[in-house]
Amino acid sequence: MSEPTRIAPGMLAIGVGCRIGTSAEMIVALVRRAMERAVMSGRATDGHSRAGRAALFTAVEKQGEAGLREAASQLAMPIVFLPKAALEAQSDKAETRSARVVQLFGVPSLAETAALAGAGAGSELIVPRISADGVTCAVAIQIQKRSEAHTEVPE
Repeated sequence: MSEPTRIAPGMLAIGVGCRIGTSAEMIVALVRRAMERAVMSGRATDGHSRAGRAALFTAVEKQGEAGLREAASQLAMPIVFLPKAALEAQSDKAETRSARVVQLFGVPSLAETAALAGAGAGSELIVPRISADGVTCAVAIQIQKRSEAHTEVPE
């Protein structure tokens, strides 16, 4: 079964980066802090933390990180591992830059580009990169224009 590469409009895409061997507890703590900031920004609600309203995104190179997979499980969120091209396509929209991340992944911020790529077209950061204990996290949301909103036609 293939994983989705982006989320539905209005859902949160949480980009995550971490050092090798980072524990799930450290990742979960920073993701929760980022979600709190998203709610405080007024662009997200407490309901986004419920299953099905947010997903984690990171680089495909992070697939072997047990801490990321365990964090996704603890948070009851899917995790999607994005290819380098998807991250690079969002580089111009990143708000922060890490020389180390540029060297390792070729993008200015793994967390920000993963969040933006996960949110899809029309996405914007609502929480720029934050970091603690070897973890980085950013939150993006897809902005759905009124003309693009899905409306159901009665039968």
